[in-house]
Amino acid sequence: MTITTVPNRVKILKDKFTQSLGLPFQELLPESEIQRIIEELQIKYRRRLFDPFVTLWAFLSQVLDVDKSCHNAVSRIIAYLVNEKVELPSTDTSAYCQARSRLPEELLQKLFGKVAQDLSEKVTTEYLWCGRHVKVIDGSTVSMPDTVENQKAYPQSKSQKPGCGFPIAKIGVMFSLVTGAALAIAINVLHTHDLQLARQLYQFLNPLDVLLGDRAFCAYADLVSIKNLECDVVFRKHQSRKTSMQRGRITGESDKLVIWYKPRKCPQGLSENAFAALPSTLVVREIYYYIIIPGFRTQQISLITTLLDAKIYPTLELVRLYGLRWDVEVNLKHLKSTLGMDVLRCKTPPMIRKELYVYLLAYNLLRTLMWQASTTYGVPPVRLSLQGTRQHLNHFIPQMLAISGVKRHHIYQTLLKVIVHKSVPTRPGRAEPRVRKRRPKAYPLMKNPRHELRRQLQTA
Repeated sequence: MTITTVPNRVKILKDKFTQSLGLPFQELLPESEIQRIIEELQIKYRRRLFDPFVTLWAFLSQVLDVDKSCHNAVSRIIAYLVNEKVELPSTDTSAYCQARSRLPEELLQKLFGKVAQDLSEKVTTEYLWCGRHVKVIDGSTVSMPDTVENQKAYPQSKSQKPGCGFPIAKIGVMFSLVTGAALAIAINVLHTHDLQLARQLYQFLNPLDVLLGDRAFCAYADLVSIKNLECDVVFRKHQSRKTSMQRGRITGESDKLVIWYKPRKCPQGLSENAFAALPSTLVVREIYYYIIIPGFRTQQISLITTLLDAKIYPTLELVRLYGLRWDVEVNLKHLKSTLGMDVLRCKTPPMIRKELYVYLLAYNLLRTLMWQASTTYGVPPVRLSLQGTRQHLNHFIPQMLAISGVKRHHIYQTLLKVIVHKSVPTRPGRAEPRVRKRRPKAYPLMKNPRHELRRQLQTA
């Protein structure tokens, strides 16, 4: 039997990934686009089995799988090659892990951004809110393995003893409201305020965008910064500002124009030069309303927006828009719970950031599938199940690998049709008690480092 060379194995793997996992990505992220970004970044790599293309697709399939271990990823690659009469790679994960570490962080960041941008460009006018693109922003946290490097870069909570907690990073993510796709991410240490992360994300706004967020982002300086970008905001009013419907110019029922004044002191996190450049006043629109749904924690809401024209942006449309802000919580839940991004696996900070970008890339792959399915069959994209989409994709991959040509395209169209069948029902005003039914294991919490607990067992 003739043993082929490594480059032939690479070609086989590229074909396998393109025919299966890469099929939905061919329009948004073809191999030529990956090659273009590699050349733009002047990335040099040797001709080996785990080149940037194979490593990227293996990394993507790894985070999309329920079993996210490197052993599972390498096993998948071996399975792709087992019937191709070529030399099989070792089952050891060392080569694959080293290849992942060689992937430049900037490459993954640019690929994620390119996919997000291309998906946003597919949105037509009929999907926009009042003719405007709406982007929604929020913050969250992710944990990671308890290594010295991770602890140094992203220290655990100060309320926990050393050795008893896990490193935690604070992330800020910007999503498209209409597609649900992740557009940008900022990463920092645990106790970073959401505003600091948000200020790193404003650069991803385009003129005429509307930014939607909760009260954590409602600061004078930030409203001015976003207006300077020719964008507008819809934020919930910060709790430190008092609400009084007696002040301001009334423009409608529970709707008024108010003059905000520049803060007397420079806010924390803002430079003196930026503070000095702020205008002395800012006109905003305030909408005040009640929520009378039983079980809702929030009963009174005051919205602040820079959309001042009540004819173009009616009060009820703004109230409805803020009601959609909850979608960002659902999107973060999909990333953290459905895909498993809440507990990362890499052991160094550079690999942690790469892992985050690959998770977002995989998440946008699923959103791409959902968008293609929804536009093909006339279903709202945000009403489709992301978990169901991932399950169908993983189950259809072996079928797409087994055939070629027209039949594979037919199976792909069937995949889109099946995805539409798994939709999430519309449940406005749904409220559930915040309780847990399943009891946790009756083990005590870890309050001392593991080596101390082992010593106690040995001396007992």
